[in-house]
Amino acid sequence: MSNINVGDIVEVSYNSGIYVGEMIEDRRNFLLVKILAVLKHPDQGDLHQPGKVEGVAFFERKALAYQELVNVQKRKVHPYKGDIPYYNESLKKAVEAFKQELSKEDTPFNKASMQRLLDLEEHYYKKHNY
Repeated sequence: MSNINVGDIVEVSYNSGIYVGEMIEDRRNFLLVKILAVLKHPDQGDLHQPGKVEGVAFFERKALAYQELVNVQKRKVHPYKGDIPYYNESLKKAVEAFKQELSKEDTPFNKASMQRLLDLEEHYYKKHNY
């Protein structure tokens, strides 16, 4: 990890999602980051058993919210170069990219993931000005 200071704009990997945020505080092994945009929507299902639907808890994962504060391991934080996209636009783009990825293969896992993603869109994201 390169030198990151309070106020720097960073790219973070958190629970299979990738985000742009502002570094708020150094907490030794972690950095407190305020989320500003979504680059990759989190995966659905069991992260420890990817691709499986049967016999696992199939979790629904929302993207982190705009200005949500999260502790991220320092090794998963890198400087971000480029313009910061608007949160809602970045979320829509990340959801659409994930839908495209899931529609490439017709598998039970992809179908279950797509259903969770559609549920999130309908029951959560649209209610929060998505």
